[in-house]
Amino acid sequence: MVDLRGKRALVTGGSRGIGAATAILLARAGADVGIAYRSRSSDAERVLEEIRRQGVRGWGEAADLRDPAAVDRLFARCREAMGGLDIFVANAGIWNAEPIPLADMPDAEWREMIDTNLTSVFLTTRAALSLLSEGGRVVIVSSTAGQRGEAFHAHYAATKGALLSLVKSLCVECAPRRITVNAVAPGWVDTEMSAPALQGPERDAILGTIPLGRPATAEEIAGPIVFLCSGLAAFITGEILNVNGGAVLCG
Repeated sequence: MVDLRGKRALVTGGSRGIGAATAILLARAGADVGIAYRSRSSDAERVLEEIRRQGVRGWGEAADLRDPAAVDRLFARCREAMGGLDIFVANAGIWNAEPIPLADMPDAEWREMIDTNLTSVFLTTRAALSLLSEGGRVVIVSSTAGQRGEAFHAHYAATKGALLSLVKSLCVECAPRRITVNAVAPGWVDTEMSAPALQGPERDAILGTIPLGRPATAEEIAGPIVFLCSGLAAFITGEILNVNGGAVLCG
């Protein structure tokens, strides 16, 4: 029922994890897909091969999304490759597994998290709005940490909470163009980013917080993202779709 043939999509953080799974699922639904990635060109190429295997266009661009000039180049490439945009998925971000109390947090670590997880979303979403067609879709990947906080990862939680406020604000701004803006808030996901925690001694304690008893796969987050990009979600905007196995009951 999800038919995205003829749609043009861009996914940031598209070379691995949730971003890669989302890019591939969008392609399977018929969309042409571009991916932005930081530096992992071999991973990006594997994702692009799978995208093209679906019979759609696929392209990739290495970019530091914290840099306004790099973002300008990315969206110039997007315009050149696809002529415009119908779907934008802001997924790129970081999480540091090593816990650190706010009282001990270096300035540089705070700034890196803010720049990577929040400023980059501002820059890329602003650029995407100039290309998005009427009736387009924006999906921003947040986290349960943005809803409940995360002790010893306060900088991460702060960025993800800010993204939820961004969604709530932007959905009203974009409504006259019939562009919907929503967030997906994953809990624990079995990806490379979370592997240090999920494969460490705290794994059993983490799983004990999830009623379904396991972390999500990247594909299980990609499905809700693609749903929000589809016609099935045409009247949903400003919402936070929680995908956490029942771990955070805030919806």
